[in-house]
Amino acid sequence: MNSAEAPSRRVLPPIDRAPLRRRRLRAVGVQAACTAVSLFMALPIVLIGLAALSSREALNEFPKSLVPKEFSTETLVSFFRATGTLAALGNSVLVGLYTVFWSLVIGAPAGYALARHAFRGKDTYQVFILFVRALPIVVLSVPLATVFLRIGVYDTVFAVTLVHTTLALPTTVLITASIFVAVPPDLEEAARVFGCSRWQAARRVVVPLALPGLAASSIFTFVLSWNEILGATIVTLGHRTLPAQVLTALGEASTAYRFAGGFALIIPALVFIFVMRRYLVNMWGTTLR
Repeated sequence: MNSAEAPSRRVLPPIDRAPLRRRRLRAVGVQAACTAVSLFMALPIVLIGLAALSSREALNEFPKSLVPKEFSTETLVSFFRATGTLAALGNSVLVGLYTVFWSLVIGAPAGYALARHAFRGKDTYQVFILFVRALPIVVLSVPLATVFLRIGVYDTVFAVTLVHTTLALPTTVLITASIFVAVPPDLEEAARVFGCSRWQAARRVVVPLALPGLAASSIFTFVLSWNEILGATIVTLGHRTLPAQVLTALGEASTAYRFAGGFALIIPALVFIFVMRRYLVNMWGTTLR
């Protein structure tokens, strides 16, 4: 090698792999945290499910084993054969579906207005919507029961639907507003240029693009309605939802009834989420695939 060629060669500095290692460690930490949270949330569901699929003899054993020696549907069958359980289950499904329907019918147009129009007091209006959730249902229980008795809808599915729709509307409005903000207004304006009215542009362009977010909002609303107990207990006596029915029977119920009731309250919400999972979106309207 000539001595004249040696200076022309450049020696590259060593590669700093520290940022890559930090990034990998951060990714591993996030995955570990997500796994830990998932296990923490899934553990009670698994334990209740195992107990619900155990026989009465296994539930009365001491100490109880985490995994039953043999699985049995005796506990679940006795729960669903209890008086009023199937009727309460039907009431819960009806109330949940009605609540989803009315929340979207009322809340989605309000969210669209918040996303597309600027008006005086817009921020104050959004804060005021959240105040509805700030009021505890216990404070509203006596006035609601009095009003429902006077108008003749007390102890009906309609009364529970009104309560649950009122509780779900604030979050429905805010979630759908964030969803419609994510839909580019240029697409809607292009549809109007090609002859669509405002209603047609919203129905043919905005709603199909926002459908995943609306489905995710319906998941939240259904789960909220399914898990709500206090309001349903106050405004009903003979036509209670399943959570309210289980709550009122806990004082005199056996251990098998309690485990089976807890498992029965979890399953429908999980099934609804499983069916709608492909439409899940985050609060900013980005689809999760």
